Amino acid sequence: MEITPQCVVALTWTLKDTLGEVLDQLDDPVEFLVGGSDLLPKIEEALQGHGPGAKIDLHLEPEEAFGDYDEQLVFLESRDIFPDLLEEGMTFEGMPPGAKTQAPADVIYTVTEIYPEHVVLDGNHPLAGIAIRLALKVQSVREATEEEIGRGTTGTAFFQVK
Repeated sequence: MEITPQCVVALTWTLKDTLGEVLDQLDDPVEFLVGGSDLLPKIEEALQGHGPGAKIDLHLEPEEAFGDYDEQLVFLESRDIFPDLLEEGMTFEGMPPGAKTQAPADVIYTVTEIYPEHVVLDGNHPLAGIAIRLALKVQSVREATEEEIGRGTTGTAFFQVK
């Protein structure tokens, strides 16, 4: 079966930055809905017409991948509104209760720095502003279920940008 919209593709990949540093590697296949919200448009476009065993190498600029880095999505909040156990890399969907910042509520914020009096939260995707190289391998292709098509996802959205 070839890849077309409304099918499910199982992929493995190696994701690198433009200097060749491996950012992510997936050896066990993960399923994505083509024609839904799981994959970036450039990835979907490149997959069209390929079948199991296909290898595809892509170079994506930030605007084709996870967007440009937006300094307006970096916020300082008081340390006392966060749980006692707080570590860099922790994420929050929206700002925590008690936040003074009027920040978008539908963004996932990552704790990037912790100081005694305040915490730095970054709402950018971790790969925002980075051009990436992606080596994909198509492991399998199948027809999507009605439920997957209705949801617009298999539930795996690594390459999705909100």
